[in-house]
Amino acid sequence: MILEQLPLARQVEIVFRQVREELSLLSSGSVFIQIRNNVIGKFGVRHLPMESKGGIISQQEMGLSESQFMSFKEMAIDSLKYKNSWTHGEILFDFTVKKSVLFASVQFESNYNLASLAKSV
Repeated sequence: MILEQLPLARQVEIVFRQVREELSLLSSGSVFIQIRNNVIGKFGVRHLPMESKGGIISQQEMGLSESQFMSFKEMAIDSLKYKNSWTHGEILFDFTVKKSVLFASVQFESNYNLASLAKSV
């Protein structure tokens, strides 16, 4: 499979397929993808394995359900329409489940290289 030929939305779908099992064990965290030339390179999940409630450390509760996972994945794919013109950077998809309700957000980080801009000036 040649990633350069796949649309970014399809690449995000592949990322979520890869991290699906891990997300089923987490009730909060972030999925990150790093993009270079509109191709996803490094990706993964950031999370805290334990939480403190009332000063007592406990493991997280159940992770994302199947329907929550599908909603999260669709939100991530839909968010790509807000990615404008940049080809290098990172996208961070944050999520948390509170009282069985999924809350999610997205953050874009665009990266530029002044050395490559200097060649075209």
